[in-house]
Amino acid sequence: MKYLIVGLGNIGPEYLLTRHNVGFMVLDKLAASVDAKFSMERLAYHTEIKHKGKQIHLIKPTTYMNLSGKAVNYWMKELKIEKENVLIITDDIALPYGKLRTKSKGSHGGHNGLRNIEEVLGSSQYGRLRFGVGDDFGKGRQVEYVLGKFDGSQFAELPEHLDRAIDIIFSFCLQGIDKTMNSFNQ
Repeated sequence: MKYLIVGLGNIGPEYLLTRHNVGFMVLDKLAASVDAKFSMERLAYHTEIKHKGKQIHLIKPTTYMNLSGKAVNYWMKELKIEKENVLIITDDIALPYGKLRTKSKGSHGGHNGLRNIEEVLGSSQYGRLRFGVGDDFGKGRQVEYVLGKFDGSQFAELPEHLDRAIDIIFSFCLQGIDKTMNSFNQ
């Protein structure tokens, strides 16, 4: 069985460690934990890992957030992976910081990366792991907030949340989205 795990983010040093790049951070930590290296390929940084007999492809789109669907669509076709075996990791301001929520479908909730994926795939029926970044910003400051770096206490807790996200990814690949939602969504 093949799986496609997509961490959403933006390329470039100015976006490193920003809330909007938490999808990249999850995949970077997962790859590092198994000594996998990303290589620049078509529309994404890509690596492949094996876990308990599962072939797991990790991609970090290089299309920038607002065109993430282009990379997702390309890699799904290239690897011949069905939507049921795709998991998108994204930041979410509607969840408190550190809260992780897995869903099998849903709206884009105003998230431009998810909006573009939905438009390109013509469906919102794909798994997603929403990583709460909180909503501690004033009116009109949402973009500045998500493109900002985690503050001191959040940054200190980040490794623990990234590890939990990795557990969710492995659960998704081994047990599917429904059992993963039952196990991890509080």
